[in-house]
Amino acid sequence: MLKQEKILEQAEGLFFDDFRSPTHGQLKFDAVLQKLLAYIEQEPGLKYELIIGTDSMANSHAEAEFVSAIVVHRHRRGGIYFWTKRHEANLHTLRQRIFQEALLSLRLAEQLIEELKSRNLGDFNLSIHVDIGPNGETKQMMHEIVGMIRGNGFDVKTKPDSYGASSVADRHT
Repeated sequence: MLKQEKILEQAEGLFFDDFRSPTHGQLKFDAVLQKLLAYIEQEPGLKYELIIGTDSMANSHAEAEFVSAIVVHRHRRGGIYFWTKRHEANLHTLRQRIFQEALLSLRLAEQLIEELKSRNLGDFNLSIHVDIGPNGETKQMMHEIVGMIRGNGFDVKTKPDSYGASSVADRHT
C-alpha cells in the first residue's frame, strides 16, 4: 500500500478497511461489522467470543507480511472469520515483528470496539491472541507483550490457546 493511501485511511478513521472472508469474499470494514452482527443475531442465545489475532512472515530485505484476523467464535457451534493483510518495512528482528503483530492486533481491537460502541453494542467478550508462548524464541518477550495488551484493557491468550493468531491468521500469511 502506498504511503499516501495509509495516511488517507488513518485520516478517515479506519486503519483497517479491506478484509476477506472465506464465507463472504472481499469486504470493507463496515460490511465486516454487518456480517459479524448478523452472524450473532442468527442464534442470539448462545455464547460468543470475539478474537483478534495477527501473524507475520518475514520477506526479504527487512520486510514482513502481516495478517490480522477478526474471529467470531460461537461456543461449541463453530465460527466465522475475516482477515486483512498489510506489508511493513524496516523490521530487522523477530522481536520487532512480534511487537508489530501485537500492535496491529491492538489497533484492530480498538477499531472494532470503537465501532461497536458507536452502535451501542459494547458488551462483547473480546480477547487478543498472540503468536508467542513459553517455548521457543518468543518466550523472552511473553511478559512484555502480555503486559502491553493487558495494559490496554484487553484479555490476552498465548500459545497453545492463541488459535486466532497461530491458526487463523497464520493460514493466510
